[in-house]
Amino acid sequence: MFKGLIDWYLDSLESGGYPVIALLMAIESSILPLPSEFVIPPAAHLAHTKGNLSMAGIIIAGTVGSWLGATVMYWMSRLAGRPAVLRYGRYVFVPPEKVEGAERWAARFGSTGIFISRLLPVVRHLIGIPAGIVRMDYKLFSLYTLLGSAVWCAVLCWVGVKAGQDEALMKGELHRVTLWVVGAFLVLGGIYYLFVHRHMKNTNDPTLK
Repeated sequence: MFKGLIDWYLDSLESGGYPVIALLMAIESSILPLPSEFVIPPAAHLAHTKGNLSMAGIIIAGTVGSWLGATVMYWMSRLAGRPAVLRYGRYVFVPPEKVEGAERWAARFGSTGIFISRLLPVVRHLIGIPAGIVRMDYKLFSLYTLLGSAVWCAVLCWVGVKAGQDEALMKGELHRVTLWVVGAFLVLGGIYYLFVHRHMKNTNDPTLK
């Protein structure tokens, strides 16, 4: 199954190219659960082995797509306002506790948190909500989103090249797939706990409410 998904996505990349990457990364930066870790690395592997895509093009497409998705979240939240987001967000996979957690994150790290959030799981696709609610300057929001997304896409390109050098993985051998998946979840889980969970959870600190 895993091998089939890889083949399907690689075929889509060969026919659709950069727009496919941009579209999927826009989805990843919105409310839908599509991890960027499953979008950029296979594209980087294809670029490294066949050369019909470039690393620079993948990074640009991924960055633009991330910015588009984050922009949608920003303006939806800004136009709807906090009460509407809290009331109706649960119907689009954004329950109130996630919104409030993202608000605590934004209150703690300020505008630079936009840049940091693009490098972290979970908060990455939520940060546009508090930014829109507090009506953060859109140009500043876009700048930090573009910069953070570019760095993240570059990191994922490197991962894609390294993973692509593992021939057993690309053949879909179960033990190698399992090793990479478990390793990725351990790393991302650790990052999430250290840099996200502790700051998004409920706290009695009034400065984070």
